[in-house]
Amino acid sequence: MAVVPGGPSSRPAVGAQFFCTAGRGLEPFLMREVRERLAATQVEYISGKVFFTTCSDLNMLKQLKSAERLFLLIKKQLPFPVSSVSKGKILNELQRLINDDPESWLNAISIWKNLLELDAKKEKLSHKNANPLKRKVGEDDITAKKLKTEQIQELQETKECQLEKQIEEKILEQGNFITEGEKFQKLQDDVTEAVDTRNQTNLTFRVSCRCSGAVAKTLTAQEVGRVIGIALMKQFGWKADLRNPNLEIFIHLSDVYSVLGIPVFRVPLACRAYIKTAGLRSTIAWAMASLAEIKAGAVVLDPMCGLGTILLEAAKEWPHVYYVGADVSDSQLSGAYDNLRAAGLRDKIELLQVSVIELPLPSESVDIIISDIPFGKKFKLGKDIKRMLQEMERVLRVGGTIVLLLSEDHHRHLKGGEASSGPLNSQGGHTEEPGGEERLTPAEKAAVSEPVSSPFAASNQERLDRMPPLGSLVPVDCYRVSLGKTDALISKYKKSYSPGR
Repeated sequence: MAVVPGGPSSRPAVGAQFFCTAGRGLEPFLMREVRERLAATQVEYISGKVFFTTCSDLNMLKQLKSAERLFLLIKKQLPFPVSSVSKGKILNELQRLINDDPESWLNAISIWKNLLELDAKKEKLSHKNANPLKRKVGEDDITAKKLKTEQIQELQETKECQLEKQIEEKILEQGNFITEGEKFQKLQDDVTEAVDTRNQTNLTFRVSCRCSGAVAKTLTAQEVGRVIGIALMKQFGWKADLRNPNLEIFIHLSDVYSVLGIPVFRVPLACRAYIKTAGLRSTIAWAMASLAEIKAGAVVLDPMCGLGTILLEAAKEWPHVYYVGADVSDSQLSGAYDNLRAAGLRDKIELLQVSVIELPLPSESVDIIISDIPFGKKFKLGKDIKRMLQEMERVLRVGGTIVLLLSEDHHRHLKGGEASSGPLNSQGGHTEEPGGEERLTPAEKAAVSEPVSSPFAASNQERLDRMPPLGSLVPVDCYRVSLGKTDALISKYKKSYSPGR
């Protein structure tokens, strides 16, 4: 994970390794997104996480829509054998995550700082260009002083770069005569010097832990955090600060993997700044919109829009589209209006107070329909869901697309029979964690990218085989996703013909 230090072009030279957390079932959407949006390589997944390598800067990384949180990867490896060793042995192995490979930690910290500094420079430049100041008496002198200061800083950074190169050349020249301990000490001194120049001599940190599976029965998150924290303080001299640290270390131990990383942003990517009142999870809403393949100039309808989350996500990503939202509830539409105003999209989305079974739209006038069909104790739709689908089918043009979020009950009623013999999980047919061929490779080798469709296509086809056509609506895709306490199905249909002809 080499980094080119220096000016505004500073970014991972050959790509930094990251991973994102994702809701169960959203892994295929996130894999596709990092490839398309970030030109990511080495894309692989495990349940709830997607790993990838990219040269993108923070501004691009912030654009990810199907991820919950983004982390800079420090280390990933196979799980600890909790069933075959003692608790004391596991705690010793945890310490070795730091003590046996300190260089990977320092490299990750260097990349993390580089990304943050580059982002700060860009933001400062953006503010400077957006808010030009009027010239005042003596301003030329102030500008000259600032320029001189910046030149001095650039000279210092150049010297740091030269020092790094000299250290590397010296290590190579010494060959076997320099010990690994001395090599690490030089690297640590170099990073420390870089920290000193940025007035961050006393790096503070905290550790966030998550244990699951058999590991959780042996170790608590507090025990893991304490061991990792002490090891970091001894190895690097960092100071623990639980309230306002410079750096957060995230560690997740499970039966399938052990992962350590640095959260890139304090606020999760899934917490959208432009959504005032949250309804459907924003990552789910974006995934549904992306599955609809929205094109410029299309007419997109959400006939049960609620607070408008799906339309907000779609309009932010695909702005040159005519959006229409409908709902029968006063309170829901009021909340939707507030969200549209807060997001600055009031002129992009038209809202109607109408029933989904009586849409005031001409037949075959809509290109795409995307909707979260309500379910739960408050919503007893039962067989009424077929009437709703018939009205959606009426207003949808031939060749148009419908993407729906359906519960198991909805799915059963649409099939006109009983539910399937056993619920599928997020990957459909896989166990909770994907099979060995999709797991992380041991020894931290570069992962071979799997086509996004490979592990999921078979499971999707399995579900599609169970989905009969709904009149002229032919099933195209189906993904099981987690909504927290329950699961739902993102189902995609295409209208193949006009029923009235």
